[in-house]
Amino acid sequence: MSSRPDFVPGATSSDGLPAQVDYRLTRNAVLSQFHRGRLSKLDVCDAHPELLRVARTLGRPTGETCPICESTPLVHVSYAFGRHLSPGGSHFADTAELSKLSRRAGELACYVVEVCPACSWNHLVRTFAVGPRRRTTAGR
Repeated sequence: MSSRPDFVPGATSSDGLPAQVDYRLTRNAVLSQFHRGRLSKLDVCDAHPELLRVARTLGRPTGETCPICESTPLVHVSYAFGRHLSPGGSHFADTAELSKLSRRAGELACYVVEVCPACSWNHLVRTFAVGPRRRTTAGR
């Protein structure tokens, strides 16, 4: 594993944006296992009812079709979790909303999940951290 800042969650990349962890390879592996018959639809279509509710009402269209049911457009649902947010996290729709949340709540762990509202497919797309990070001093 690399120690470059763009590979460390919460670090800032060279372009000043938060570094992200992308889960595309994991997604591809799960889909491969499903299409080979090693995973059933019940194994991969297990979205929590609350995630489905948010996907249906607030999800952002991705322009992609669900890889499982192959008929429904996927949506992205974004959540932020932080020390001063509710235990269930807070949904955010765009960077402006995320910016407001981070000013109010400090450092946030953010998750973007792709969801099929029809068949309940869901997969973590990426994670990243925003907000001020505490600095630590080595040796203390």
